[in-house]
Amino acid sequence: MSFATGCVDCRRLDAVVKMIPVNEFRNIASEQNPRYRVLKPWWDVFSEYLCIAMLMIGVFGCTVQLTQEKISCLPNRIVGPTKADVNCNHVREYHANDSLWEFSITKELKPNVLEVFGRKNGLDIHQYVFVNHYCYERAVHWYAKFFPYLVVIHSMIFMVASSFWFKFPGTSSKIELFVNILGKCFDSPWTTRAISEVSEERGEEKLVNWRKGSSMYKINPDRFMGTDGENVTLLRSASVVSNPEMKLPEPAASVLDKKEGEQAKALFEKVKKFRTHVEEADLLYKMYVIQTSLKVFKFLLITAYTASLVPNIEIVVKCSVPPDLTGFDIFCCNHNKANLFSKLAYCYICFVGVYGLLCIYSLYWLLHRSLKEYTFEHVRLETGINDIPDMKNDFAFLLHLSDRYDPLYAKRFAVFLSEVSESRLRQVNLNHDWTVKKLRTRLSRNASQRLELHLFMLPGLPDTVFDIPEIESLKMEQLSGHVTIPAALTQLTELQELVLVHCPTKLQLAALAHLQQTLKVLRLTFEGAEQVPLWLYTLKALEELHLSGPLGAEASRGSGSSSSVSLDSLRELKDLRVLTLRGRLTKLPPSVVDVASQLQRLCVHNEGVKLQVLSNLKKLSGLTSLELMGCQMERIPSAVFSLSALQELDLRENKLTTVEEILSLQHCRRLTTLRLWHNAIAYIPEHVGKLHALETFDASWNKIRRLPARLYYCTKLRHLDLSHNQLSALPTEIGSLQSLQYLSVAFNSLESLPEEMFSCKRLKILALGNNSISYLSSRVANLAQLVRLELKGNRLESLPLEIGDCPLLKLSGIVVEQSLLELLPSEVRDRMDDG
Repeated sequence: MSFATGCVDCRRLDAVVKMIPVNEFRNIASEQNPRYRVLKPWWDVFSEYLCIAMLMIGVFGCTVQLTQEKISCLPNRIVGPTKADVNCNHVREYHANDSLWEFSITKELKPNVLEVFGRKNGLDIHQYVFVNHYCYERAVHWYAKFFPYLVVIHSMIFMVASSFWFKFPGTSSKIELFVNILGKCFDSPWTTRAISEVSEERGEEKLVNWRKGSSMYKINPDRFMGTDGENVTLLRSASVVSNPEMKLPEPAASVLDKKEGEQAKALFEKVKKFRTHVEEADLLYKMYVIQTSLKVFKFLLITAYTASLVPNIEIVVKCSVPPDLTGFDIFCCNHNKANLFSKLAYCYICFVGVYGLLCIYSLYWLLHRSLKEYTFEHVRLETGINDIPDMKNDFAFLLHLSDRYDPLYAKRFAVFLSEVSESRLRQVNLNHDWTVKKLRTRLSRNASQRLELHLFMLPGLPDTVFDIPEIESLKMEQLSGHVTIPAALTQLTELQELVLVHCPTKLQLAALAHLQQTLKVLRLTFEGAEQVPLWLYTLKALEELHLSGPLGAEASRGSGSSSSVSLDSLRELKDLRVLTLRGRLTKLPPSVVDVASQLQRLCVHNEGVKLQVLSNLKKLSGLTSLELMGCQMERIPSAVFSLSALQELDLRENKLTTVEEILSLQHCRRLTTLRLWHNAIAYIPEHVGKLHALETFDASWNKIRRLPARLYYCTKLRHLDLSHNQLSALPTEIGSLQSLQYLSVAFNSLESLPEEMFSCKRLKILALGNNSISYLSSRVANLAQLVRLELKGNRLESLPLEIGDCPLLKLSGIVVEQSLLELLPSEVRDRMDDG
């Protein structure tokens, strides 16, 4: 019989489980409209999960209640004169090694208490079933019987209370309309295409404190607002203030997709009407406060009465039954589910406790903060749109709730509270005019052989630029307005060089992150401090930085001078190898020392202003190339002599009249290139012969009258340029320069050439033009590698026939008067013909 009953219970359990799938509780607990999740802060979401857990406890208890025998009773063998004298403690405290008689005598002994030996096993199954049902109804405490149902009811009440404001007639329409508009504003193509690139995050959100010695990133409110006299704002973000009366220009409709334009206009109208309708009252706020207060009260009530009633869930209970039915009047009954229900009850109390703490926190959030006012100050700072109005009452409360879900919703919604900026509309027109096909026609190779796109005097930066991924160099020259490079820059995977010529530029964060990883070369030409982007100091992968503008080492940004710009810290440019400064410096900027360890090339073009202080050069120990042009120097600076790694030195366009210090350059043992061109040097000292590693020597455009004989001790010379001087003769020692490949003595006063010069058999280029040479030796045939010979502007009457014996020299490589070429025999010319 027990086996059959167990099988029936199993079948009943399976039936119940099939009737109530677990997935159904998800639909009961969750809101049917998934868009409402934007109005559910984290504590509401957590509370929903707790409600599901509590509901599952109740359902599990109900399932057990339905599928198992509720109670099992046995007659009590101990009787007394009255029923009150008999209880079931001997059953509760019974141990396996105790007999019932010993228990009654030693532990429960009372006067006139006897052990009854009646029909102990004479009851049939029907009597047991009757007694079980009778005692379950009469003896078991009501809380022990209905605990699972109470849990289900409480959980359902909690769920209803959590979502009641979604269903209340006075609030549901406003909520539904707000969520609908919010979703459309978030997904609107107008937001993405026409507004977000103006109003989304600025490219200079990562700010740094550029004071000397500081390596911490800080934001000073005074500097941000521009009230500090010494430090101007670090975040140069142009504000877009739209006119509330301005309507969308009609021409934009032809540029934008017509359907998208109509949807955007309708959305603007909806937002305005919704604002007018919702801001008038605070019903939503009050309803949310009421339902939260109700949940707190219910939590306190449930916790109080549940904690007091849980002890009534007893495993063994005493039951009085009419003795006429069974012969026994006292039964000891075992509540089969009492142990399980007791544990579930304590677990339920814990869940309710956590739920109550969440409700208290929610109530604290509601009453502690001013939720009837919402300011878009953070959105204004991030987007630069200053005319977004603050919200009040229910509108503000809804925005506060959506902020708890994702602040991006409020940011994108705020765009539709402001009029569309005229600059953004011009941007859309620009995208329409400058198609990808048209931009590709402007692609060309620059001096660095990078594929460059040059944009000149456009009203902005076309978005179509970012659809040409093969661009390696982007040059923007005199683009009007404040150009913002959007996150779409990440599509230019090949971009390595950025050239900004009088073009103030800002970056969105994604674009900045991309440039920090990929940009190798930055060329910046500016007119004032406002055109120098601060993000350039964060380009960690930058290898070359070329700055051209009113650089002044003594000026500072807080001095109010707009004609001078000082460099901020270069400490973050860990990979910088080349630095070019074109300005009007009086001393090297201290920030150059920040990259002293890795800098390899430094070029200073000083535009005729005397560079007085060069002591910082000593710290550039790794410098291999130094160019000081237009610095008005009269002598070679002594700081150069300490640069042991120096390989190239260029002192163009200075006021050098003597280079006696050239002897000290022998400390630069790696020096291979020395350029002293465009100066006023009268002679080269004999000490130049100490530069044994010299391979290139350029002393053109000076006033040199003679050359030292020891110059030709530099036997590694391959490039020698002495053009535009006052030389009247070349020494015979020139023949010792057997490595010479390039020799230019053009624009001098030479009348003859030494025969030894034609012993330099590696010469490839020989420039002798604009002298007074009247005769060219036949030994020119010894120059087997000669490819270019310049003779124009001399007093030659003929060319030697042996010129045709130069195997690599063609007629196109000879620069001379045409009449002299015609004097050559035809067989010589045919032999030298390029064809």
